[in-house]
Amino acid sequence: MGLEVKLQVFEGPLDLLLHLIDKNKIDIYDIPIVEITNQYMEYIHAMEREDLNVMSEFLLMAATLLDIKCRMLLPREVNGEGEEEDPRQELVEQLLQYKMYKYMSYELRDRQVEGDRSLYRDPDIPEEVQDYVEPIDLDKLLDGLTLARLNSIFREMMRRQTDKIDPIRSRFGKIEKEEVSLPEKLGFVEEYAGAHPSFSFRQLMARQRSRVQLVVTFLAVLELMKTGKIKVLQEQPFDDILITSMICGGERTRKEEQREEGEG
Repeated sequence: MGLEVKLQVFEGPLDLLLHLIDKNKIDIYDIPIVEITNQYMEYIHAMEREDLNVMSEFLLMAATLLDIKCRMLLPREVNGEGEEEDPRQELVEQLLQYKMYKYMSYELRDRQVEGDRSLYRDPDIPEEVQDYVEPIDLDKLLDGLTLARLNSIFREMMRRQTDKIDPIRSRFGKIEKEEVSLPEKLGFVEEYAGAHPSFSFRQLMARQRSRVQLVVTFLAVLELMKTGKIKVLQEQPFDDILITSMICGGERTRKEEQREEGEG
């Protein structure tokens, strides 16, 4: 069954396809590709004398429709999930997206028309009227107000304030960012190593007050090891790490110091 299509201006090939689908009252998810292709080609033949730049878009869609038409005649392809692929699926998604934007443009156009019909003018109320404040009659305002009523209002306000408190977040403490710089800790460890020829890593860490300071102090120890200002020794796994300061010229470990004290 052929359809007589009047030659009219469409915004593009998708616009023409939507026109044919609406005209034939076709389900967009189940497009009879053969019928739509034939009607589309009839319109293309009627546009043969139009601008080639415009025609190229319609001819590209015609080629797409013919490709889908041929694929519909072949056995359906199966995807990785074992489901048959519909050659029309990509075209349907393009039509749905185009239809959504088209209706959105209609909505924006209607709002623009409504906005053009609205006229505004600057306020012309005298300043005396704008600045006028109606006097407050305290007797009328406090009429019927008693101490019991005031107490009730106060309790209601306090209850509302209590309800606004988050029972969980209200118990959170205040988190403050602690500024600890590596150069600062490098200076601290160097000064400590200069005053203590040999000391333990645990002894050094015991002087730190927070986790951030522990981390930065550990980085400072690694940096001083790299530059050769200190040496570290751990005789057994999980033993305390012994640090020997090279800043004051000493290379003795704590064990050597104890040995010398015993000989003395």
